[in-house]
Amino acid sequence: MAVSVFGELLITAGLVLGLFVVYSLWWTNVVADRVADKQADKVRDGWLQRDTGPGALDTKNGIGFLHVPAMRNGEVLVEKGTSTKILNDGVAGYYTDPVKAALPTSGKEGNFTLAAHRDGHGAKFHNIDKLKKGDPIVFESKDDWYVYKVYAVLPETSKYNVKVLGQIPKESGKKKAGHYITLTTCTPVYTSRYRYVVWGELVRTEKVDSERTPPEELR
Repeated sequence: MAVSVFGELLITAGLVLGLFVVYSLWWTNVVADRVADKQADKVRDGWLQRDTGPGALDTKNGIGFLHVPAMRNGEVLVEKGTSTKILNDGVAGYYTDPVKAALPTSGKEGNFTLAAHRDGHGAKFHNIDKLKKGDPIVFESKDDWYVYKVYAVLPETSKYNVKVLGQIPKESGKKKAGHYITLTTCTPVYTSRYRYVVWGELVRTEKVDSERTPPEELR
């Protein structure tokens, strides 16, 4: 009798665990994608309806979109901040702490540092390990396309290693100021023990035309 009850408890525990996994790795993606899509629509509608002037930045709903073909994740809305609350909405966030990101729209040299979830809640950086040197990373703002090329990858580092976010990312081998982008996420997959880092450098900027024709890297 005791063995039978214990077996039933194990089965129940297994079902509960299975449901939790489904919730964490599938349902949170569904919910986050819905939220992100609504926010993205607001951003694009705002770009069409409000004449805020060249280079204007509205951080209320998002500042633009990240396009990374190698990650096969479509366009990713970029918002201000990297808190769990923000990233759980299925977006990428730019760092405001501990090192403030340099936004490409400012035109100033620096490091445009971003984070997103690798699993659950949209998992926008799930395929970050697919990125290789030379791959394009494109940021789309209201007025411009910023085309970066990957030049360095760090598959694993401490979650406390803030040096990877430096305005001059010396961890990537750079010694001079420039226009850089850094993507960060958790690793290994399904854990948050370490951080995976990808660095890119700006190779050119293109003005957005009336049709919002993407640069050749995205066609």
